[in-house]
Formats: sequence, C-alpha cells, structure tokens
Amino acid sequence: MRYEVKALRGNEGLSAFALEAVDSNDAMAQAVAQGYTVISVRARQSWLLWRNRDKVDFPLVQFCQELLALLESGLALVEALETLAEKEQRTGVKKILVQIVSCLYEGHPLSYALQQSGAKFPLLYVATVRASEKTGALPEGLSRYIAYHSQIDGVKRKVVSASIYPMLLAGGGGLVAVFLMVYVVPRFSRIYEDIGGDLPFMSRILIRWGVFLEAHGALLLSVALLSLAVLAYTATRPSFRQWLVQQLWRMPAIGMRLHLYQLAGFYRSLGMLLRGGMPVLPALQMVSDLLQVSLRGQLALAATSIREGHSISDSMERYGLTTPVALRMLRVGERTGRMGEMMERIAAFYEDETAQWVERFTRLFEPLLMAFIGLLIGGIVVLMYFPIFELAGSIQ
Repeated sequence: MRYEVKALRGNEGLSAFALEAVDSNDAMAQAVAQGYTVISVRARQSWLLWRNRDKVDFPLVQFCQELLALLESGLALVEALETLAEKEQRTGVKKILVQIVSCLYEGHPLSYALQQSGAKFPLLYVATVRASEKTGALPEGLSRYIAYHSQIDGVKRKVVSASIYPMLLAGGGGLVAVFLMVYVVPRFSRIYEDIGGDLPFMSRILIRWGVFLEAHGALLLSVALLSLAVLAYTATRPSFRQWLVQQLWRMPAIGMRLHLYQLAGFYRSLGMLLRGGMPVLPALQMVSDLLQVSLRGQLALAATSIREGHSISDSMERYGLTTPVALRMLRVGERTGRMGEMMERIAAFYEDETAQWVERFTRLFEPLLMAFIGLLIGGIVVLMYFPIFELAGSIQ
C-alpha cells in the first residue's frame, strides 16, 4: 500500500513523497528512520472508495502450504519463515513475514506473532495454530487448516459454477429485450405513425412508447446509469448485505438451506479445533462468529448448558443447532471419544446435501428462466408485428 508523506528534514523545508508500507504507522516509522519529522501521513486515494486501503492481501493458503512443505523437509519454524520472507517479492507480504520472524526472535509463540502482524489473520486460523502449539504438532494443524479451506472453497465453487449459466442467460436475455425496446420499437413506431389512419390498439401503444423513448431517451439513460451506480455502491455496504441475508433467511426453502450451510461451516470449524486439542468451550466461543446473528444466542445457551455438565449432543439438540442425522453422529462421537472427527463428517454430509440441492435447483431453474426470457422476447416481437398483421387483414 502506498502512502503520501509530508515531512521536514534539516534545512530542506517541507517535503512530500510516497512510501510503500503495510500501514500508516509503518510509513511513519520509515520516514523517521530516514531522518524526517513527519507532518502527515495519508493513504493514496483509489477510485474504489469503499475498499479498505490499509488491508494487505495476504495469501494465507499459499503461505500455509509453503510453510508446511518447509517444516516437513526438516527446517525449524524460524528458518522456514525466513526462507519465505527471502523469496517473497511483494513488499507488503514481505514486511508481514519479517514482522512475524522478529516477533519469534523476541521469544513469542507463532500464534501471538500472527496476531501482532498487520495481515489480520482469521481468528480461526490463529486458534488452530495456538491449539497446535499446545500439542507440538504444527504441521498437522496446518494440514487440517488447508483441508478445511479446500472443503469450504469447494462448496463455494460448486455454488458459483452452478449460478454462472443462469446469470449469463438472464443477462443476455435482458440485453436483447432492452435492445428491442430501446432501438427497434421506436423505429417501428415511426412506420406506424407514417401509415396513419385508424390503427389498432396495440399499434397506438407502440407509437406512444417509441415517441416517449425518443423524447426522453437521454434522461432515461442517465437515470439508468445512476441507478446502476447506486445499486453497485449499495451492494458493497455491510448493512445492505446483512439486510439481504435476513430477507433470504425468511424465505422457507432458501432459509432452511442457508441454515444447513451455516451448520456445515460451524461443525467443520469446531471439529478442526477439537481435533487440534482445543477444549470444547473455548472452541465454541471461537467459532460463534461463523453463525448468523440469530443463531449466536442459541449457541451461547448451548455453551452454558455444556458448562453446566450436559452433553454436547443434548445441548445442541435443545437449542436447534443440529438435525436428526447430526444428532446421531454426535452421540456416536461422544461414545467413541472422536467428537472432532464426527463433527467434520457432519459438515461433509451437510456440504454434500447443499451441493446436491443447488444442482437440482439450477436444473429446474434454468429451463424456467429460458421459458420466461423466450416469452418476454417473443412477446415484444409479436407486439411489433401484430399491427402489421391487423393492417394486412383489414386491407384484404
């Protein structure tokens, strides 16, 4: 991230220059190290005003994979991190790795070094590393997090790939409909206007529409572009996203699937922490942010029930955080002592069920969408040519 710095040094007067830094404090420290007295530090403006300018895009999964490979090859943790820092070409990522290594040399554990870095690592990842430090099995913890991330990304890819074709179909059909209504229909209206006479009702509608578009085309285009800009900006607002999610949760069919998808992520994260050696109550507190706001209160009640001595399966069932299949698997995990493994199996079951539902939905939705677009475009075409058919019939 580039920062614009205004500073004084000796008799040089006021200077303005740019620095590549992780954040504003790092930019100020670099300027002070060069002998400047800093007056102001400001992030360089971007045309994407809503982006977080201080955020470094840290490649977490790639970092875990490379660190795991170096640790399994026999390198110590500090040596592996120094190797990654030396080969890194991106300035922001390199500075984060150097900060982590410096913190390790001061005697702090890796989990603390991650929290003190400027990358804002996910709390779940930090918790995984902390649990692995207690058991002395950091490579195993990294492997579990990589597998966890791969599973989550796999579900997301299935959902995205299933929605690409309907989106392209809707976009293409919408563009054709707009082209017909904005370009073709006004020209047909001129033909009907030149014919004159007692035109049919559909012809009069067509002429009025063409005249209206020609008279107010620039205004309608400006309003449409402004509406798209406002919609694009609104879609980036967290409050709008939260409102949209709430509306989707209120829809019976979609809300139930969102509930299962939330439980899948919840159980997979919780299972990963339990397999890493973290106690159940701290793990529940750590993964609570993964749930919808309406489910966090139920999770807090379930955690209180577990703290009072009730079993995990009974507590989850009592507060609506399980299904009949998941309940049976939780009870098996309690009997066998493999609760973490069972929770990951529950997550896999939910994820497979969600992926199958998305596939079935798209198979049903695609032909319905094609039929709707066909009727829309066909209706516009019939509307354009129907007056000609009526005039031809009246001539005969």
